[in-house]
Amino acid sequence: MTARMQAASAAWVLALGLVLLAPAQASDTGSDEASAPGLSRQGADTCLRCHDESSDFPVMAIFDTPHGQRSDPRSPMAGLQCEACHGAGGEHAARRRPGEERPPMPHFGPHASAPMPEQNQACLGCHQDRSRQHWSGSEHEAADLSCAACHRVHAPADPVLDRRTQNDVCTDCHRRQQAESLLPSAHPLRSGDMSCSDCHAAHGALQPALIKGALPNQVCADCHADKRGPFLWQHPPASEDCGLCHQPHGSAHPAMLSQRAPLLCQQCHSQAGHPSLAHAPGGRPSAMLSLRACANCHSQVHGSNHPSGALLLR
Repeated sequence: MTARMQAASAAWVLALGLVLLAPAQASDTGSDEASAPGLSRQGADTCLRCHDESSDFPVMAIFDTPHGQRSDPRSPMAGLQCEACHGAGGEHAARRRPGEERPPMPHFGPHASAPMPEQNQACLGCHQDRSRQHWSGSEHEAADLSCAACHRVHAPADPVLDRRTQNDVCTDCHRRQQAESLLPSAHPLRSGDMSCSDCHAAHGALQPALIKGALPNQVCADCHADKRGPFLWQHPPASEDCGLCHQPHGSAHPAMLSQRAPLLCQQCHSQAGHPSLAHAPGGRPSAMLSLRACANCHSQVHGSNHPSGALLLR
């Protein structure tokens, strides 16, 4: 046999050996992955065997949400699927003997098995953007509030993201604000013309009470532009914080004032030198208590640009 024939024969034997070994190697690799600790490698199909619409924990609705779109690379369903949020499910999905308890999967919501930081990390692993940069240290985070306490990931329409239902989600906890919104003078929250997120940043803000904006009055001035200023003659409380005089969620007094004038004004301004008695000479009601009280004269209470407006009279 020539050297060329010997080389060709050896190459043929080597190729045949590789072909015969390939199925065994592929089978071994698949077996290793299937038996890797905690990994099911079956995706959502394994979960849907039990968690269909007839189960206590149905999950089918997630396929109507952005989280359930396999064609979107940003979606959990395009990667590890259910395990992307709930962790490895191999032990949970494995066969059990009759009567043997099945290890629980980490789940979220009102009766969550996972601790709050672990729950939030599952969400913040993807949803860590500019709108959530102030979450750490915020009022909601400090109150051990989880993302799933407000959001419904498996619902086709998340109620807290829908302006028609958002206020109902917030007022489940914020009962006082809900009661104030039902008072005679209030922002149109109960009619649905405003939502909580118009003024508040639920994931954290620089201002107290999760108020949007860098300045206290910025969110108010977005709608009440005529009160924005700056004015030639400033009224210090109005330029500092609208909440010094107004109750933003609602009040029994006109214009959502925390008190009626002149009592509100006299918290800062002395009544000396003003006709502030309840009745004028002759028994007539005092001008300080009739109609608009102090605003009968000081009509520009938010500030004035008139050259003679130092006393906010014009």
